Amino acid sequence: MPPRRSPLLTFSDMELQSAESSIVFNPKTLLDDPDMPKKRWYHYLPLCATIFLILSPHPSLLYVLVDFHLQTLHQPVVFMTHLLVTYTLTFMAFSSLIICLARDPGPANAPSRLDGTDREGEDIGLTEALMPDNDFSAPEKWCRKCWAPRAERTHHCSICNRCVLKMDHHCPWIGAKCIGHRTYPAFVHFLCCVSLLATYVAIIAIHALWFAFNNPFAVHEFTPVHELGLAFTGAVFSLVVGSFAAYHLYLISTNQTTLENIAPFMLLRHLPPLPRSGHSLSDPPLEAELSYIQRRIVRGAHGRILLYDVGWRRNWAQVFGWNRKHGLLYRLWCGGASSGDGKTFPRNPRSEEMLSKLARELTKADSNP
Repeated sequence: MPPRRSPLLTFSDMELQSAESSIVFNPKTLLDDPDMPKKRWYHYLPLCATIFLILSPHPSLLYVLVDFHLQTLHQPVVFMTHLLVTYTLTFMAFSSLIICLARDPGPANAPSRLDGTDREGEDIGLTEALMPDNDFSAPEKWCRKCWAPRAERTHHCSICNRCVLKMDHHCPWIGAKCIGHRTYPAFVHFLCCVSLLATYVAIIAIHALWFAFNNPFAVHEFTPVHELGLAFTGAVFSLVVGSFAAYHLYLISTNQTTLENIAPFMLLRHLPPLPRSGHSLSDPPLEAELSYIQRRIVRGAHGRILLYDVGWRRNWAQVFGWNRKHGLLYRLWCGGASSGDGKTFPRNPRSEEMLSKLARELTKADSNP
């Protein structure tokens, strides 16, 4: 390849960061953007249903606790313990829910903090940005919908019409908002608190219901009805929300997002450059042009190639780590936000080797139809 000619015009890294900060990111503009979809009243109906489902068991729970532990068994200590645990879990769940509602999931084009090092000597040419190896369709380069730079693991939400740092998914149950870098720990915290609350309520109700069956004349006639309803709803929510929480705990342990886990063909964006001849694939390959055999190859490799898996300890530290005093208490209280800037992430040391192997298999399958 011939050497690149010296560009006629260059910009320093500091100038590019300054321009990006002053032009792309403006919180007021983001709120007042006419292209942003406006939320209607019906977008908040799932959120109202979420709040209702969390609060609706509490009247029956209080009735069971007072009738069973205070009036029947005369156990004020057990009554206060159950009351403290249930309302602590409820308070923690609402704390993380408020964070998911009030906090931006991750402004993709917010200005980064400068590290203080002198980088003005590093120049980039205008012509270099137009070279083929800087294709803006490649990952971590450019969003053609927002018409703005796109950081690593950033995705464009078609519903919110914006890019979100380390986007996990769009959730209608928390006010039709995205779950991203700055709200994902709070979202997982919310799921875990609701799962623990539902399980705890189910255990209390089942224990009281068992006593009512064995001692039918010792309890009030309406108490078993409340206990049966609490046991059923608690068990159902434990299974439904608990399985969802367990899935996200698995994603944290393997350092994946929901989008990365359910979309195997996102691996195609990260493939190394393909050979210039001997195949008919684009560079990077497009999902639509893959054959059936090539699709099976990608799906098979998807479960093995975990690009950002750096060990479960470091994976958890990226999401729930802290670097300040009493950080653990803050995490337990509301989940908080992920550490880091949400734009750069350490890679699995074996990911490049596995991606190269996948690229060879795809080109081989394309050359041997």
